[in-house]
Amino acid sequence: MKDFRLRQVHLDFHTSPLIPDVGAKFDKKEWQETLKLGHVDSITVFSKCHHGYSYHPTKVNTMNPTLKFDLLKAQLEACEEIGVRAPVYISAGFDEKDAVEHHDWLRVDPSNIGKAPDFSQPGYHLMCFNTAYLDKLIAEIEEVMVNYNPCEIFLDIVGEPMCCCEKCCSDMTASGLDYNNIEDVAVFGRKVYRNYLDRVEEAVHKHNPETIIFQNSGHVSKGRRDLIDTIDCLELESLPTGGWGYDHFPMSAAYARTQRDCFLGMTGKFHQTWGEFGGFKHTNALRYETALSLAEGGGCSIGDQMHPEGLLNKSTYGLIGKAYAEVEAKEPWCKGAKYIADIAVLAAECIKGRDEGGWYDAGANRILLETNRLYNFIDLDEDFTNYKMLILPDVWIFDEKLKSKIDDYLANGGKLLLSGVSGLDNNNEFCVDTGIKFIGENEYRPTYFIPEFDTVNGKTEYLMRAVNYRFDNVDAEIVANGQNPYFNRTAEHFCSHQHAPNDRSLTYPTAAIKGNIAYIGWDIFRGYAETGDFHIKELVAYVIKRLMDGEFTIESTVPDKGIVTLLQQNGRKIVHLLYAHTTVRGQNTEVIEDIVPLYNVDVSVKCDKPEKVILVPQNEEIDFTYADGKTSFTVPKVEIHQMVSIE
Repeated sequence: MKDFRLRQVHLDFHTSPLIPDVGAKFDKKEWQETLKLGHVDSITVFSKCHHGYSYHPTKVNTMNPTLKFDLLKAQLEACEEIGVRAPVYISAGFDEKDAVEHHDWLRVDPSNIGKAPDFSQPGYHLMCFNTAYLDKLIAEIEEVMVNYNPCEIFLDIVGEPMCCCEKCCSDMTASGLDYNNIEDVAVFGRKVYRNYLDRVEEAVHKHNPETIIFQNSGHVSKGRRDLIDTIDCLELESLPTGGWGYDHFPMSAAYARTQRDCFLGMTGKFHQTWGEFGGFKHTNALRYETALSLAEGGGCSIGDQMHPEGLLNKSTYGLIGKAYAEVEAKEPWCKGAKYIADIAVLAAECIKGRDEGGWYDAGANRILLETNRLYNFIDLDEDFTNYKMLILPDVWIFDEKLKSKIDDYLANGGKLLLSGVSGLDNNNEFCVDTGIKFIGENEYRPTYFIPEFDTVNGKTEYLMRAVNYRFDNVDAEIVANGQNPYFNRTAEHFCSHQHAPNDRSLTYPTAAIKGNIAYIGWDIFRGYAETGDFHIKELVAYVIKRLMDGEFTIESTVPDKGIVTLLQQNGRKIVHLLYAHTTVRGQNTEVIEDIVPLYNVDVSVKCDKPEKVILVPQNEEIDFTYADGKTSFTVPKVEIHQMVSIE
């Protein structure tokens, strides 16, 4: 992407036609001064919002009835004068005006076939891209391209539909599909979405091949490269206070950076999420969130919502400016920098989908994040040899393609961590030499884990709620054992408040290492996502450390709530150290307020001997030592975010 900006604002402007004087207080000079206050270098402006109205004169749609001038043109011209990039937003999946006027254009959930649409509650209704609505949407896109020639078109609320409207049902029947079969509906939905993507690309690029297209579905699906093949820059929607949490963006970024050189972390200025007028988060939260985007290798985007009058809120851009002033100072060490990863997680989402697969991936993400490892999430098309170690979390049954890739990877010295049923074929036989023989799923749940290594609470029996798998040892090293409870909890036999204690009469192996391959006999990653037991993390961290055998590219004394990343920028390496304390406010809002600095953080990086180590952007050299291929230094203070350039 030629003109990738790191300080972007995604400006919502979903404005009811019932509100008077839309845009009446827009003033070019004030708009420009406010963007400068926020240190903003790109801002999304609206062609059409979720309510379905345009913010400019139009021959193919309806302009907002209380808007009296071309607001889009005024915003674009104001931005161009001060060098601010301005993508144009078009609501694709929501168009409430058309939803009310054309019920036959509405998307119908498979569970609601034949039912009348429900307009009894406030909110938007999804549109079907297999109806004449798509023709109208394409006309709206082309009108924007012809009249405004934007640098980017941002299309919102898109994705593969599960629709059983009259048109979709008729077309499915005609093509030999059964609209009562949910799998057939999904197949047809993929076809509909592919047609939508192709038509949008044609509509945009026939007018300007350089215009960027972004299709926002709120999530970049792991393993679905076909869904992003028309997208140049990925925008990762992840508002930590809006339910995503602070561990979501690192996982999303860990896949996105394997797909595109350019991506944005999209957070918000809101206390919680989109739609808040008057909602603000603490300055320190936004400082941390933007620093996190840089540390993970991305640019920054902050969500805002403009008042219908057309005025940007000065307090909002004062808040944004405190974060973006810091980003601006750091940009020379961030632009073009590429993330360095030691470990790759083969994302379970690729085969289990987002809802189920997300549990396994979340557990792996949290353990790697909390132990400060360098990692990516990958799909089956990635080159495994880019990584020192692969993790296949819990669910990866091998087929011939995967077996072949893993065999080649291991033959080249790669290290492999398996868990659950990962590594097995359809006959429950391991496809690689684990040194053990798989027996099957344990009938008991929960079970107990007994480490053969030192842990914080010693070598005792630890509760494991995750599904356990039994195996016999052949010639592997056993690093953990297990025990069953006396019995499963039923109405006929139970003990205490939750489950029976461990029965010491039988002890069996539960984790094994042979050479470069390790196996853990639990759905260990889903288990950590569900319960977060510290001893689960201890087990996985121990096995990873054993396999890596001192080959970590970076190690530090940053605690578990911190973030440590390493990026390569031309001839220098950039270390990012972040730390912030999060807490829950209200019912489920994770926030950052006060900052507790870290002092005297030790860092060691595998690299060639440098000439100097510099704290940036302060440009302060610090002492370092070099031995055994490692550059070691101490960072005196980390207050939210500290970058170190090794040159």
